[in-house]
Amino acid sequence: MSDISFAEALLSPRAIALVGASGDARKNTARPLRFMRKHGYAGAVYPINAGRPEILGEKAYPSLAGLPGPVDHVFVMIPGSEVAAMLAQCAQAGARVVTIYSDGFGETGAEGQARQAALVAQARALGLRLLGPNSIGSANLHTGGILSVNAAFEADTLLAGDLSLVSQSGSMMGSLLSRAAARGFGFAKSVSVGNESDITVGEVVDALVDDPQTKAILLFLETLRDAATLARALSRARAAGKPVIAYKLGRSEQGDALAQSHTGAMAGNDVAVDAFLKAYGVMRVRNLETLFELAPLASRHSRAGSSLRAPDQPARVAVITTTGGGAATVVDNLGLHGMVAVAPPADFVQRMGEQGLRIRETPVIDLTLAASSAQYKMLLEHLLRAGWCDAVLSVVGSSAQFHPGLAVQPLLEADKPADKPLAVFLAPEAPESLALLRAGGIAAFRTPEACADALAVYFAAGGRPPAAGAAMAWPAGLPRSGMLSEHEAGALFRELGVPVAQGQLVDPATLQHAVPYPVVAKICSRDLAHKTELGAVRVGIADGDTLRGAVQEMLENVRRQAPDARIDGILVQPMEARLIEMILGYRHDPLVGPTVLLGAGGVAAELSPDYAVRLAPVDQEEARRMILEVRQTRLIRGFRGLPQGDCEALARAIAAFSRLACATGVQIEEAEINPLFVRADGVVAVDGLARLA
Repeated sequence: MSDISFAEALLSPRAIALVGASGDARKNTARPLRFMRKHGYAGAVYPINAGRPEILGEKAYPSLAGLPGPVDHVFVMIPGSEVAAMLAQCAQAGARVVTIYSDGFGETGAEGQARQAALVAQARALGLRLLGPNSIGSANLHTGGILSVNAAFEADTLLAGDLSLVSQSGSMMGSLLSRAAARGFGFAKSVSVGNESDITVGEVVDALVDDPQTKAILLFLETLRDAATLARALSRARAAGKPVIAYKLGRSEQGDALAQSHTGAMAGNDVAVDAFLKAYGVMRVRNLETLFELAPLASRHSRAGSSLRAPDQPARVAVITTTGGGAATVVDNLGLHGMVAVAPPADFVQRMGEQGLRIRETPVIDLTLAASSAQYKMLLEHLLRAGWCDAVLSVVGSSAQFHPGLAVQPLLEADKPADKPLAVFLAPEAPESLALLRAGGIAAFRTPEACADALAVYFAAGGRPPAAGAAMAWPAGLPRSGMLSEHEAGALFRELGVPVAQGQLVDPATLQHAVPYPVVAKICSRDLAHKTELGAVRVGIADGDTLRGAVQEMLENVRRQAPDARIDGILVQPMEARLIEMILGYRHDPLVGPTVLLGAGGVAAELSPDYAVRLAPVDQEEARRMILEVRQTRLIRGFRGLPQGDCEALARAIAAFSRLACATGVQIEEAEINPLFVRADGVVAVDGLARLA
């Protein structure tokens, strides 16, 4: 085997073999050799084709056996049925990494998945790492090492730069590279992971963290695989100061059909993935162009300042413009993303006036025909150091198109501190101005949507990985699989330290209890996840006679609508007072693992998308941040003089509940307290469920 490291063999191989290289220049399988010769790859390239003595004018070899020297990386472009027989030769030739362009594996169904698993097992036994199958390849734009059939590399020149791309879509890899190149963004490396049978996105990210030519890492994601490896790589990227920016395709429905709780419906896979990405510092964008347009902002400016604002406080953006209409389009989009264009205070206006520049206390500082280039630069430098705004946005009008040097000169020459971001939106189509700003390391945007998207992502509070949590022994006497009844779930939540309404499980025949009236009565059954819909809950029961009547009605409702439900008894609880109702949810997401949710509670929980989600467990500090993110909690945090709720007790309950992630001997698929009553002097869970694997 080659003495080269895995990362070097993957990203910067010294010698490459192309298995299945074609002599027909029109074919995809001829492209890697053409591309490498076109773009100046200086390493050894060995075309492998048993039917041709030469390929595109170069000596070809009938097999990997007997090559002039060892190879680091083999790119396989033969029918899928022939790949397995080739792996032993790859190992004997010294390869560390084998990229498989061939398809017909995991993407085709169960049989293909079995073939893929066997291929990975064979590769591991041989000491090989596999990229793919179904990978369109990888590229090193600095060396010209293009192990790819992607047509984007047909370009006469490739713009080498400091961005690197990892993509789960082969075709989108080329699309993004070409879009970015048209805007002057150069790349260091690009990798298509294909089916991710062996080498995952996380391993590629980990290799790029150590790559000196990579300053920012871009991800195009369809899903998450091997979240643990990706988490470790993202932690390393964050520690190294390399920003990671991601675009992920839409909401996945994987596993949601099994969800029994409101939590599952409110916070499906995409929400959990979003929580995962935030926890590890990834900036997830909404617009495709923002994926690379955000890079200068993320690379140049520290996000540390954005974490000092409370989650419920909008980012304040100072907007200066030479085009009123263009500025209005951006301000509108800032508002849609939860930011605010902030007006300069009176003392700042006065200070500018003393220096000969007249501005007004308006959310947009309009300098159209009102300022020289020197005054624009002076204003910009003052704004970048002002404490009343968190960012500065410059909106440039038609001068950017016709006088690019003049239009962006103040932006390029101004003294720009690293702790306050500067962004530029060019209202016209102005490629020369964009290029000048790009060369100056200034984040510039072609559309107001991408501009607002980038600023919103930049200012989104950076999350934290799950807190450390002590192991929680499973309470004796509780089932270790399937649904728990509400009574059993209440016992579990008490064990965690969550206050639960004191109640009694009584025999429907006698209804003997010691709970003072008025009371709440519920059918208790492991088979009834949501009792309200079945008419299996009664509140405000004033006396024993009313209780007996209510229980009879509930039992009839259940017999009619859920005749197979096994009834454990009647749960009788006291009526509890509250200021607001919340929902506290836990879910073991199939992609990212344990998550915890806090949201607006009650029967309409799913109708109100008002929640905060984190990877579990969380500590009380993170729980407090979750509280601030949920809009409904404003009602207990001093909103318009309303009574204050006990937010500290709520934070303790969130942190305690999230320790479900630490349970040993069982896997909790989901659990929920809905509602959790928040009061002036504490919280109390009045209904709940839990489902185990």
